[in-house]
Amino acid sequence: MDPRTLWLCYETYHTVTYFTPESIAETDALGCKGRWMGYFGMRAAPLGAAPAWLASAAFYNFHPSRVERALPEAWAVASPEEFLAARLRGVDGALRRMLGDEVVNGPDVAEAADIARTLLPWIPTAGRVLGAANAALDLPEQPHLALWQVTTTLRESRGDGHVAALVTAGLDPVEALVAIGADQGLTADYLRTARNVPEDEWTAAETRLRERDLLAAPGTLTDYGRELRQSIEDLTDEAAAAPWQQLGDRGTARFVDLLAPLALTIAQRNEAMRVNPMALAPLARLTELTGT
Repeated sequence: MDPRTLWLCYETYHTVTYFTPESIAETDALGCKGRWMGYFGMRAAPLGAAPAWLASAAFYNFHPSRVERALPEAWAVASPEEFLAARLRGVDGALRRMLGDEVVNGPDVAEAADIARTLLPWIPTAGRVLGAANAALDLPEQPHLALWQVTTTLRESRGDGHVAALVTAGLDPVEALVAIGADQGLTADYLRTARNVPEDEWTAAETRLRERDLLAAPGTLTDYGRELRQSIEDLTDEAAAAPWQQLGDRGTARFVDLLAPLALTIAQRNEAMRVNPMALAPLARLTELTGT
């Protein structure tokens, strides 16, 4: 199974986590000031009461100034345990709205959750801080939430591997954003706003990439730049392969058969992820997979 297809399936199921109306309502109820405090509180909570410098390092491409506005102040609003409970409630509400109770409580979600549970011990965690922190959490009993927790652990472990690939490629956080924006057609203004990168730092990163013959002009990679971007994605996929190798072709195919229709429905209904900094664009591939 194509690693990118697997990522599209579990990443899309995970994306109900932070910016849906249900999740925002939960963090607002905790007392968070704005959606970013809620985001950093929920995403960093598996690490405990993480300081801003730790979250900045682990998340990689958020400008530290954005993280520092939320952490450690978020831990004065609510404890990490309260943020974890709030994110589960938000996920539960979002999945039930997008998929419906009949699907959430149905046999396909239950079977997908059973397969997901078998994946958990095989998800790489060594050297992967966010993957390890999420893997250490107890799995919820409800199948749709257990499935979400495993997809979250998969995506955070894969993300940790992606950071390692970026570091190996010599791309710092802003350079990585410039490169993916040029590769995927995401505008500089959008990415700078999404990650709170000052304009002068963005321009300096473009200059460094031009000096390395990675960027031909703002928004345009050189051939070498495209090759480097592809090598980063290839390394990321290779480093995330272990669970699927252990599960085997038949088990992996069955997991995709169960998860892809759920992911397609979420992709169609999750307005918060219509445009996103990860360049996640699952609709066409998920439609093809499900034959719809």
